[in-house]
This record gives sequence, C-alpha cells and structure tokens, in this order.
Amino acid sequence: MSQDKSLTYTSYLALEEILGAQRPTSDEHDEILFIVVHQVYELWFKQLIHELRYLQRMLEDGNDARAFSTFKRLLTILKLVVAQLDVIETMTPVQFLAFRELLESSSGFQSGQFRELEAILGRRDAGVLTAYHEGSVDYEKVEAAMARPSVYDSFLRYLADKGYEIPEEVLERDVTQPVQESAGVQAALLQLYRDDGEPAQVAERLVDFDEGFMEWRYHHVKMVERTIGSRPGTGGYGAEYLRSTLHKPFFPDLWAVRSEL
Repeated sequence: MSQDKSLTYTSYLALEEILGAQRPTSDEHDEILFIVVHQVYELWFKQLIHELRYLQRMLEDGNDARAFSTFKRLLTILKLVVAQLDVIETMTPVQFLAFRELLESSSGFQSGQFRELEAILGRRDAGVLTAYHEGSVDYEKVEAAMARPSVYDSFLRYLADKGYEIPEEVLERDVTQPVQESAGVQAALLQLYRDDGEPAQVAERLVDFDEGFMEWRYHHVKMVERTIGSRPGTGGYGAEYLRSTLHKPFFPDLWAVRSEL
C-alpha cells in the first residue's frame, strides 16, 4: 500500500518538533510561558540575522529599493521583539521564583544567536565567547560573525559607491576591531544629510534600528528589575550588567553628527 507523502501544514512547519520542544523542569503553571517567550525570541533572532545579512548584500550592491523594504521588515520585527516583553511581565516575581532555581546556570547571556546578532551589528567583545565551550556551534558562529564586516561596514561601502568620501583607512579597517568614531566619516554623513537623498534615508533607517534596539535593552532591564530586583541572574548577570549596555549605540558616527546638522 503506497503511503501519502504530500506536504501538510504540520509537516511543513515541523509542528511536532516545535510544539514538543517545551520541556519544563517543574509543574509550575508559569514555566511554560517562560519557555515559550524565550523560544519565540530565538526564532525572531534567527530572522533578524537572516534579514541583516540580506541587508548587507543589498547595501553593497547599491540596491536602495531592496534595502528600504528590508529595513521596514527589520524595524517591524524589532517592534514585536520589544512588545513581547509585555507578555513575560504578566508573570509576577513570586511566580517566577517558584521555578527559577531549577534553571541552574542557564541564562539569556548564553544565547548564541543574540551574540551573533550583536556581532553583525558591530559589537566586538571577545569576552562573550567565555559563555561557550571553545569549538561549540555557538562559539564558532559568534567568533565568525565578529571576524566579518558589520552592517555599518556595508553601509560605509554603500556610501563610498554613491560617491561620498569615506576615508580609505576606514573602508580597509580591521573588521575584528570595534568601530571607532571618524571625523572623515562624519564629514561625509553631514554632506549626505544636506543632500537629503536616498543615502540620507538609509542613514535614518540605521538610526531607527539603533534606537529600537536600545529601547529593547531598556525594556529588558526594567522587566528584569521588576521580576528579580537587584539579584544576579541565573548566569550571574542581572539588571546591573544589562544597565551597562544601555547607552552603547552600534552606529556612533550617526549619533555624533546630530548636533552639527
């Protein structure tokens, strides 16, 4: 008897695997919510990484239309990522503490995809690799992302191709190092803003994304504070560590020129 191998909704979306991936460590009602929220975050991180890599290709190809449509998608996803914190804030501190100790040392600090996302955006901090065993999948992905050009590097090449004078030493910089503010880059940014064309709109979408990411960080800090107060997180990093990341934009030159326009 032949077996029907037609694709179904369940098989296409791998729902048996996805819906079977919530494995709570307790019988506490709220642990499922905690797991689902964080698993959904990981799915959105995966999509953000996918879209940012595509954005880099579109910028380097000078494809403004595709870059703008990708920015729209990225910013919409980012809004969802921020709003998702509202869901986990429906869980009270007492409800979370009922199963928190069962999480042992597992922590959001260990999210390889989040660290990869930060690296694509330009963060260069080898210290984050200490969260992983050398040679593990997460270690290799984050390390590789920190060795590739960032979104900002792709943006600067886009500007150079549009005729703006980006210093050669910036275009050929060591991409394994953090981006440093550049007077030459800022001069080019001032010119493109005064030209008020498509490159200026691309720059503004980068500022939108940077601001949205900082908004997510702030909301995340407040969520942690209202849930566990000043306690350290399960991985040793609590609200104090998260606060230290709040005012660190990925694209500092784009912020520095605001007072010069």
